[in-house]
Amino acid sequence: MADISPSHPTACLVLADGTVFYGRGFGATGDTTAELCFNTAMTGYQEIMTDPSYAGQVVTFTFPHIGNTGVNPEDDETADPVAAGMVVKWNPTEPSNWRATDRLGEWLARRGRIAIGGIDTRRLTRAIRHQGAPHVALAHNPDGNFDIDALVAKARGFAGLEGRDLARDVTCAQSYRWDEMRWAWPDGYPRQTDAKHRVVAIDYGAKRNILRCLASAGCDVTVLPATATAEDVLAHDPDGVFLSNGPGDPAATGVYAVPAIRGILDAGKPMFGICLGHQMLALALGAKTVKMNHGHHGANHPVKDMETGKVEITSMNHGFAVDSQSLPSDVMETHVSLFDGSNCGIRMKDGPVFSVQHHPEASPGPQDSFYLFERFAASLSR
Repeated sequence: MADISPSHPTACLVLADGTVFYGRGFGATGDTTAELCFNTAMTGYQEIMTDPSYAGQVVTFTFPHIGNTGVNPEDDETADPVAAGMVVKWNPTEPSNWRATDRLGEWLARRGRIAIGGIDTRRLTRAIRHQGAPHVALAHNPDGNFDIDALVAKARGFAGLEGRDLARDVTCAQSYRWDEMRWAWPDGYPRQTDAKHRVVAIDYGAKRNILRCLASAGCDVTVLPATATAEDVLAHDPDGVFLSNGPGDPAATGVYAVPAIRGILDAGKPMFGICLGHQMLALALGAKTVKMNHGHHGANHPVKDMETGKVEITSMNHGFAVDSQSLPSDVMETHVSLFDGSNCGIRMKDGPVFSVQHHPEASPGPQDSFYLFERFAASLSR
């Protein structure tokens, strides 16, 4: 079925079941196919669109004021937008923020990303929650001419995210050093000049602010591609190893990543993982991962630390989760979601190896979990 069209629609969102949402397009023209998810964050749309974990996904923003603070190069989490497209309630207004250097629509157009405004995002979000993350085609044509049957076929032909290794698509091409620390007024991003620990970060789709948090915790960071072997990592003689966030199915990326992680574990190195890195550490320790109905995406998710009883408000972005029932006896569950009880953290009982599903770098999101970077740094010694 089709929604009532606004006058002169220039974009449409077509679900694989044939449902069509018409609206006003902005950003790039053309069409794209992806999985559709929703994000409940009230800020940080630029960080979300440039988060490599959103590869293969169109993001519906439940907060209506998207684009009102513009964009600026300092807030990119990677060099280019990675999310396939954007769905919003209201068309972006003129930016009103002292840090803005560009408009959202123009920024998206230059980066080849399609967006649609004027959508009933409440209805769309309910559909995702009830039916699971659908496959969609998103099209923008200023003339308003759309071949709906062809777009439905494209949506139905999308391969989905299960079984797909997307980390290869977003990882770095070669190793590099990172010394930029977290943003601070009034100077912006300072440099780490007195690092106390040597860390190798494996890039499965790493966000820049995660690397900044590592540097701010006193780490000299060397970033290696997702396909790095245990030998590649250990050749740098690190004090510890970080496993980054990233997109796609952890079981697919784990085909080559899990043997590397196991080799690093055998060497006795402290390890810290976030998001996809958390999931693959769990796989390396003998657990399993599962595809979620609609995932967790937002900057307002409550997570309970099972060891302290503390509840943290966290940022999340994941469509797969660790099956807590599959954790081996030498691994304990440390954090759980208070939304649905799903696993949000693990640690080994006999060593400095731990990981979390949520994003403690707070980009975007609250800062409740920054302490995890300090915890990792405290486990490092030479």
